[in-house]
Amino acid sequence: MARLALLSVSNKTGIIDLARSLVEEFDFEIISSGGTAKALKDAGISVTKVADYTGSPEILGGRVKTLHPRIHGGILARRDIAEDLTDLENNQIRPIDLVVVNLYPFEETISTEGVTLPEAIEQIDIGGPAMLRAASKNFAHVTILCDPGQYEEYLQEMCHSSGNPSFEFRQRCALKGFLHTSGYDRVIAEYLSQNLSPTQEEKVFDTYNLSGKQLQSLRYGENPHQNAAWYQTGTHPTGWAAATKLQGKELSYNNLVDLEASRTLIAEFTDSPAAAIIKHNNPCGVALGNTLHEAYQKAFNADSMSAFGGIVAFNRTIDAETATELTKTFLECVVAPDCDTQAQEILATKSKVRVLTLPQLSNGPRDLVKLIAGGFLVQAADDIVADTSQWQFVTDKKPTQQELEELLFAWKVCKHVKSNAIVVSRDRTTLGVGAGQMNRVGSVKIALEQAGEKTKGAFLASDGFFPFDDSVRTASAAGIAAIIQPGGSLRDQDSIKAANELGLVMVLTGIRHFLH
Repeated sequence: MARLALLSVSNKTGIIDLARSLVEEFDFEIISSGGTAKALKDAGISVTKVADYTGSPEILGGRVKTLHPRIHGGILARRDIAEDLTDLENNQIRPIDLVVVNLYPFEETISTEGVTLPEAIEQIDIGGPAMLRAASKNFAHVTILCDPGQYEEYLQEMCHSSGNPSFEFRQRCALKGFLHTSGYDRVIAEYLSQNLSPTQEEKVFDTYNLSGKQLQSLRYGENPHQNAAWYQTGTHPTGWAAATKLQGKELSYNNLVDLEASRTLIAEFTDSPAAAIIKHNNPCGVALGNTLHEAYQKAFNADSMSAFGGIVAFNRTIDAETATELTKTFLECVVAPDCDTQAQEILATKSKVRVLTLPQLSNGPRDLVKLIAGGFLVQAADDIVADTSQWQFVTDKKPTQQELEELLFAWKVCKHVKSNAIVVSRDRTTLGVGAGQMNRVGSVKIALEQAGEKTKGAFLASDGFFPFDDSVRTASAAGIAAIIQPGGSLRDQDSIKAANELGLVMVLTGIRHFLH
């Protein structure tokens, strides 16, 4: 008797060629459901509908098709256990040797603008994952294919193994099947969590699942001796997986880490053209301008030495004038929402520079995950929007509207600097950045030293409170006019008193932005 294959796919890429090979080269009979059966029949391939095979019609508008003992008995039967074979015979069930299943396009559906919850719910596959899991569980006897990319490999395996795929091949296919259902369930869980209040969401996430599909093997990680790969979460490309690379070498691990840092920073600025230059995951130059060209020039001049070999991010389409400026130094990567045709031609003269476009620069992960020994930590992204109406003006001297805008700029940049973080700025341009020091005084000194004489009348932002007034006095001696910090120290009054004594403006935000 011919062997039996079950084909039930949402993504029909390659399914006709696979089915034809199964029938003509390997003597399979095919059972199939719904649209897959119609596609095979229209292609002239002999197929039995699942409903005809089971003797049970599709019901509930197609919600129940393959959930039947003749299907799952045929998939789960162990061919080396006599009792299982007796059950098949007594119930007139044929063993199924091959299951080809991929799932309803849930992620594509929820990515569609305006999709409703009921519409999304109907794209949650039930029968597909059930068959996927059943066939994966019984990989000792059944081959499961869940990705059109597997079809050619399977046919080659069939040729090389005289029609009997090896145990190792079937096990690899089973692993891919379980990873597929795991990722599918994670996307559904994330979507449903968005419809819950924060209190309810806390109750839901007693467990946290993270899965991904390898998008690219990277040359190495942070260092040449570290292996690395780039994974895409979900089945639908988003974020950097959806970016368009216009030119340049392959992206490296460090490129991607710095690109993400540049994305989160540049997304802070929407009202004016902005440029941010990132080096080793820290901003070395950030500026706003009347034009993108002006913003880039200001950002580059803020620390031209560190900008060499950096990552540049823009919040506007790259134009020819800006592109010309970009070609004057060595850069690793450039990213913007878009890049006009003339700018692309200019940047092409620097063919090794990686140029990417990512229209949705503001769309990032809702959760941040960090691995530790024996587990991992999860926290919500630090995406709180600065609200100046909630800030406290705690000194006798209050900020003018212009000074408030300058403080807001410095505060936004400081949020993206490794702690302890200090940013000195003026004219919506960074002048000095003190990053990652073990004490705040050290960061203050580095930022002020980098800014040099430009500190006179400049603004200073600190990501954490000042535990003592020493940094305030150091800043004042360098010429700083105003300070913004979260507050919250038991000795806040000491810093406020020093600021009043020295004639400074001090603003407390009530929000801390540590970045470890």
